[in-house]
Amino acid sequence: MKKKYNEVWERCLSIIRDNVHAQSFKTWFEPIIPIKLENDVLTIQVPSQFFYEWLEEHYIGLLKKTIKRELGPEGKLEYSIIMDSYAGPSGPLAISYPTSNQNATKNPYVAMPLDLNKSSSNEIPNPFIIPGLKKIKVESQLVESYSFENFVEGECNRLARSAGYAVAENPGKTAFNPLLVFSQTGLGKTHLAHAIGLQVKSNFPEKTVLYVQTEQFVNQYIESVKNKNQNDFVHFYQMIDVLIIDDIQFLAGKEKTQDVFFHVFNHLHQNGKQLVITCDKPPVELKGMEPRLLSRFKWGLSADLQMPNLETRIAILKQKLYSDGIRIPNDVIDYLAASITTSVREMEGALISLIAQSSLNKKAITIDLARQMIDRFVKNSSKEITIDYIQKVVCDYYGLPIDQIYAKTRKREIVQARQVAMYFAKKHTKSSLATIGQQCGNKDHATVLHACKTVSNLMDTDKEFKASVHRIDQKLMQ
Repeated sequence: MKKKYNEVWERCLSIIRDNVHAQSFKTWFEPIIPIKLENDVLTIQVPSQFFYEWLEEHYIGLLKKTIKRELGPEGKLEYSIIMDSYAGPSGPLAISYPTSNQNATKNPYVAMPLDLNKSSSNEIPNPFIIPGLKKIKVESQLVESYSFENFVEGECNRLARSAGYAVAENPGKTAFNPLLVFSQTGLGKTHLAHAIGLQVKSNFPEKTVLYVQTEQFVNQYIESVKNKNQNDFVHFYQMIDVLIIDDIQFLAGKEKTQDVFFHVFNHLHQNGKQLVITCDKPPVELKGMEPRLLSRFKWGLSADLQMPNLETRIAILKQKLYSDGIRIPNDVIDYLAASITTSVREMEGALISLIAQSSLNKKAITIDLARQMIDRFVKNSSKEITIDYIQKVVCDYYGLPIDQIYAKTRKREIVQARQVAMYFAKKHTKSSLATIGQQCGNKDHATVLHACKTVSNLMDTDKEFKASVHRIDQKLMQ
């Protein structure tokens, strides 16, 4: 029987793999473990409650069709959820920190202190000593950890990453010259720029690669003017084979520096050298730039980075934890990824803060600790939106006593108010579906899902209902 349920699940996975994106499959289906198959009911084990709810909300249709195809019309799926238990060393959600400290705590689920003040021993020498016309070895200023191997690919960055890798494989010889990568802050521009440089160095050790921040370039130029050696400054940059300029928007309004960069750009481009440029907005939105410079930015490819979706954010956190040799509970990873949706840098900062808090205070990393940290780390509105507050606002709007929302009645106005409250609880709080259901009349997660879908469908078909939902939302945000 063991062989059979494994075979059934493998056949299910082969179907699912063809119907979802690769990153989604890796995030949501690879961790699933089949447990048993009895009476056409396949039981699968999932890592957390959050994981289970995500499958139910986003993939239940695909799962049902797949199970019925493999097991017949009576086929069903059941879940076994790993609970957030720290009862013993074999617990699957334990934190593991290798340490040789004999005085370390005996609790295997408390993170050991980290040396947060340890500085890097690989300090990079300043490459901007003006060398005149003599070509010397230039320190690239690249960060080794910002490699393609550590850059998690998703729908949000696939074009930019693919173009960057093509450039690294054949610098200066593709149509992507210059390659301009733009996005809001904290979404991976700098990581991708370093990854391109590192890959070029790996493929072509003889090439001179230089990563430089725009502010460094500006300060270097100012210094060369003071020392009256602008020609040496320009000649230095004209010797670079792959020039990576980060945050080009800081050239805005600096006409003389733009003029110098224009000549450097022309020389490198005309001689088949590669330019990689990053900025915080597309070229057409850059203000204070000379038109001739902007036109050259458009010669190659402009690729943007979007905020990663949930699956990619989870993959980014797991990659970082794997690189650092750290394990934390899956439900905590899911919670961090779901809570911070504005910046990858902010999300990684929250992870570091959580690990530091656990390490320094010798506390286990749990979902409760993560919630406490996120509440302080993420800048929320001055008034916290809770399920109780949502229920009060909704009941006030519909003119209902608050206790009616818990009543076991099928009256249309009460059912609708309850559904709207569930919809906003899912939208504005970090509570699980099960928690929302429990606080809205002891309903289960499936009822909450149904309520959210019902409200969304009504908003699409009923303009008056949509307007009322919008007005409630405004009241909640006041």
